[in-house]
Amino acid sequence: MNYTAEELAPAVREILASAADRPGGDSRVDVEARSLSAAFAAAEDDGRVPVIAEVKPTSPTTEGTTEADPVDLAEAMVEGGAAALSVLTEPDHFGGSVENLERIRAAVDVPVLRKDFLLRESHLDAAESDLILLIARFLGDDLEPMLRAAEDRGFQALVEVHTEDELAAAIEAGASIIGINNRDLGQLEVDLATFEKLAPNAPADVTLIAESGVSTVEDVQRMRETGADGLLIGTAIMDGDPETNTQRFTGATNEH
Repeated sequence: MNYTAEELAPAVREILASAADRPGGDSRVDVEARSLSAAFAAAEDDGRVPVIAEVKPTSPTTEGTTEADPVDLAEAMVEGGAAALSVLTEPDHFGGSVENLERIRAAVDVPVLRKDFLLRESHLDAAESDLILLIARFLGDDLEPMLRAAEDRGFQALVEVHTEDELAAAIEAGASIIGINNRDLGQLEVDLATFEKLAPNAPADVTLIAESGVSTVEDVQRMRETGADGLLIGTAIMDGDPETNTQRFTGATNEH
């Protein structure tokens, strides 16, 4: 662990306690993953900003819960030009589920990221996805073995960091996809300067993703100019019409 409980907001402590108690899969999964790098390249070739659009029913930092069918939301985001999707499977605080993930992945042809708080190897076996999220802050010394275990199963791993030390740990562990979260998971505060500070220290061959806090097209440009290969956008896409919002961030045309 790279934190003490006192450093975390109460909501985050509750999320981690819930994750620690949640069982993993009954047997090992092996996946044939859709390539994120290929999806990003296809978006670039099509003149779109590579965006991972997030299907997020609710969260500790948003108000209310959407009642829309997750598959409908996902399909609208893909129609809006999303290069990939992020699907919450955390049930207690984000309203997510493995069932939502499975239904969405069956309905779309873009890579799907399973976004959850995965703390041990058996958690990897709860569902098939193309990518899984590994949060450096919460894995600590377990980051490298979790990364190896994920890759052995065929997953691509998005390793999330927020500090220079976490970025260094992700690089040392061999992460090829790194997400810099502008939200401090300790206190849930957002600062886009986090990405701008850390991005120059990332190796050129790493796929670098800006996460959290992007709410305008200007924010997208700001992150891209600092080195973001792609962006993970949730609330700003979910707040309103997901297809129109996704299209605004990706710059997709109706003919894409």
